[in-house]
Amino acid sequence: MNWIFIILILIILIYLFNHHLHKRRLKKIELLNEKWGKQKENEYFDFEAIEQYFVNTTKKEQAYHVISDQTNNDLDINEIFKFIDRTSSKIGQQYLYYKIRTIKSQEELHSFDKLVSLFKNDDKLRLNCQMELLKLNTNSSYDLEKLINEVAITKPNFYKFLLPLSLFSILSIIVGFFYPIVFLLLMPLFFINTVLHYKTKNYIRYYLSAVSQLNRTLKVSKRIISNHKIKEYFTDLTFIKEISEISFKTLFISFEKQLGNEFAALFWLIIELIKIQFNIEAIIFYSFIDDIITKKENIDKMFCFVGKIDSAISVASVSFRNDNICKPRFVDTKEITIKNMLHPLIDDCIPNDITLQNKSLLLTGSNMSGKTTFIRMLAINSILSQTLNIAFASEFSIPYYKVYSSIRIEDNLLENTSYYLKEVLTIRDFIEISKAKYPSLFILDEIFKGTNTIERISGGKAILSYLNKGDNFVFVSTHDIELTELLVNDRFELYHFSEKIEKNELQFDHKLKKGKLQTRNAIKILELYGYPKDIIFDARKTEKNFG
Repeated sequence: MNWIFIILILIILIYLFNHHLHKRRLKKIELLNEKWGKQKENEYFDFEAIEQYFVNTTKKEQAYHVISDQTNNDLDINEIFKFIDRTSSKIGQQYLYYKIRTIKSQEELHSFDKLVSLFKNDDKLRLNCQMELLKLNTNSSYDLEKLINEVAITKPNFYKFLLPLSLFSILSIIVGFFYPIVFLLLMPLFFINTVLHYKTKNYIRYYLSAVSQLNRTLKVSKRIISNHKIKEYFTDLTFIKEISEISFKTLFISFEKQLGNEFAALFWLIIELIKIQFNIEAIIFYSFIDDIITKKENIDKMFCFVGKIDSAISVASVSFRNDNICKPRFVDTKEITIKNMLHPLIDDCIPNDITLQNKSLLLTGSNMSGKTTFIRMLAINSILSQTLNIAFASEFSIPYYKVYSSIRIEDNLLENTSYYLKEVLTIRDFIEISKAKYPSLFILDEIFKGTNTIERISGGKAILSYLNKGDNFVFVSTHDIELTELLVNDRFELYHFSEKIEKNELQFDHKLKKGKLQTRNAIKILELYGYPKDIIFDARKTEKNFG
């Protein structure tokens, strides 16, 4: 009877435990459904960790184009990332950041889009994958990329003594059963091995988090791959078998990280003494380092596998019931056709259209009218269209070009570089880039504003004409109306933003208009903001003399 009662209690406990897990799973699924299609809230973005894969990977060298730090800063790509990021794992977050800043081939882009569509159309698959990916949402998951991109540690000189000392310990125990006095040799051996063991511990601690995540990521990958739809999409899954071959070592090395109570600590002490006496941990760890070197490519494949899944789900979430997003179309000719383009970070953004054929854009406009925002908006959508296959517009047709920008140029006191010189060096790079066979998009805001008017206009005209050669596009915003006369016959289309004044208030419609700007507002703004009448009168008088 007692056995029956115990078995019954166990059945009840197992049922209650499974019921609890089931309820917790349902709650997570409910939360995922609530967040679907929405931006993350109250999320801290540790960009130093997020960007590590992008910064360290050598795969950038194989890409069609890499978004530079200058362009990243000019276009607020980190803020765009915050809006786009709906990932469930830290690995997915790192991969998505890498993806947004790396333009690859059109074939890879369209392949990624198929994965996005898969998750768009299959909620069950998407939720199952998200549930698995959530297991990789701890900050420790950021460390996995260390095993891929960091240089493996050099084995210390004492490494060659580890195996002989271990064998000597085993031999001492065997001989000790016949000659007990030999057991005394274990004491000096234990002392020597303790020193070597804790020297190795310093290396292990550095890798411990990454090793733990390697094993966890492998488990998550196996569960995700078990779905036949995912298997059909990913043809090369050999990394699972390759990494599984070292799973025992990863479990052994990360064993301590799994312990969390007093009973486990007692168990740990016994295991630790055994590991010290026979150098087990040190031998396995240095063997593991060899494996990491040979398995690096497969670990990278697993990282990208998880990253692609999570990034595709993220893009599917951004696109969910969003009428302001379209799939871009890429053309082989020098033409741009865009309708109802928006800036993803601006609430109630005014949509704008633009069509260019064999021409670039010279954009004029009043202060605060939206010139810089517009050229940023076009560059941002160009990047997103070529990295994620989405654009915030109803129609977005562009060549597959590389994107460069010069908007937020700053002087550098440490390098003794002035604002003007920094801009000169940046645009010099553009000139070299413009000679390449592939098309480029150059975004410039107020070219050479750090120098005098005559040289700014003459130098600006010459440079803009040069950059506009071949299949390149130049989008430049300027206050220099003189440039409109100089460039109108040099394959530049003139557009402008304007304003109106009603009830002593400036009102902007933020609509792009064809032609050059006919009005100015700088002095009017001084007047509206209460500058003395003497200053306004003097300014108007001087303005007429220049006019």
